[in-house]
Amino acid sequence: MRLSWVGQGRTKAIIKQFFWWLGSERCARILYVCSDMGRPYLDVVRTPAPNALNVVDRFHFVNKLEDAVDQTRRGEAAELRRKADRVTLHKTRWPLLEKVNNLYYNQMVRLQELLKLNLRTVRAYLLVEDFDQPFYDDKSPGWADKFLGAWCTKVLRSRIVLTKKVAKMLRSHAPLILNDFRAKKQLNSGMVEGLNNKLKRVTRKSYGFRSAETLKIALCHALGDLPTPPLAHRFACGGTTKAASEDGWNPSPTPWTAP
Repeated sequence: MRLSWVGQGRTKAIIKQFFWWLGSERCARILYVCSDMGRPYLDVVRTPAPNALNVVDRFHFVNKLEDAVDQTRRGEAAELRRKADRVTLHKTRWPLLEKVNNLYYNQMVRLQELLKLNLRTVRAYLLVEDFDQPFYDDKSPGWADKFLGAWCTKVLRSRIVLTKKVAKMLRSHAPLILNDFRAKKQLNSGMVEGLNNKLKRVTRKSYGFRSAETLKIALCHALGDLPTPPLAHRFACGGTTKAASEDGWNPSPTPWTAP
């Protein structure tokens, strides 16, 4: 996998530029599109890629659920602090957000102690745990649709505002979420997220760029597998040193032309 195109922003106009660059013939051959729930992506993809199955990536809406649990924890912890209780939800962020299999022993003990309490945060955590693994254990879109509908109904009947908000969002995007089952669960944006991390690393190593165009060129060379031009500068002494000659350095390299 390599970087093919870079755009500045997440607007509809920028996304349309990508499909214009790709061309109508190649757009017609696209079978799957994996994206988050951003409205520009969902609105634009339908027209230039009519044959593509649009899949909402699992990572993004599971992240929304985990964020709802964390925000609920923060709100309830603030309420408890106003009541002079600084112990109940102290150091509970990672035990609630991490997968159970990834918890350290002391985090597991903390989680077990927390689950014994009748807190709004605990109820939100249990609702999210009831969704993630059971939902993706289903094999067919039909059963997954029934499970998603029943789970959303249960959450909407709860009194947890943030979790209810996420449930409404999942219900409105249900067809796109279920497309993951039609695609045999083979699509995700994990590699794209990895490219995003490398993008940040390129920017950090360069200590910033003065223009977006310079950043695009650097990213295309670092992540797009473009050929690197030979060095065109000379040493400060104005001549070729013996060490440079032995290393094969050419003081007059051939001009580099873009492929």
